[in-house]
Amino acid sequence: MKPYLLQMLKELALLGAIENRIEASSMQLAERINASQQTASRYLLELDKNGFINREMGIKKQLIHITEKGSDSLHEEYLSYRHIFSLPRFIHFKGKIVSGMKEGTYYTSQQGYVTQFKKKLGFIPYPGTLNLEIDLVEKNKLRFLKQEEGIQISAFETENRSFGGVKCFNACINKHNISLIFPLRGHYSNILEFIAPNFLRDRLDLTDGDLVEVVVTIEKQMSCGASDEK
Repeated sequence: MKPYLLQMLKELALLGAIENRIEASSMQLAERINASQQTASRYLLELDKNGFINREMGIKKQLIHITEKGSDSLHEEYLSYRHIFSLPRFIHFKGKIVSGMKEGTYYTSQQGYVTQFKKKLGFIPYPGTLNLEIDLVEKNKLRFLKQEEGIQISAFETENRSFGGVKCFNACINKHNISLIFPLRGHYSNILEFIAPNFLRDRLDLTDGDLVEVVVTIEKQMSCGASDEK
């Protein structure tokens, strides 16, 4: 289907022309597609001629209804976009191990986080985070996770300061269960932070610069196959 016809068909659908016969003028539709009235009239004529819409002409306006053929065309387009943006069950991130700013130890040791991690993730994390630096190609995969709720860790306050909420996703590295963590507010960077029940650098003999692959899932439960007992 020609792109300009699909655009017009979409605008008609947004006006309710799939469920009902709508009253619309060429001028009104021209404004919606940012075109001239003559162009809008030509598009409608072409849609009608090809069986995508039915029209009943009036004095000033026309009654328009999208046919089954037109509805099917829109649905095919929807499925195409759904395929592009749908979240895969597993997302693989490849990157290299890097050292952080040592802030992870401070935050992951806060009791307000620790209590929730134990309840919602099933483990008390080893103080600190395992940091994975990813390139732009890998970072683009984060868009799949932005739309997902994940496992929510609520914000809390202490006598001295407040701590923001965190979003977690279950993950695996070399058959060990870990969790990817993001702040609920703020931008996603090219450094992914993971928490685990043990010191993974020792357990997996990791040093800065090592290339690794981590598998992240949106599933609430994930078994990686290895025991995470210390």
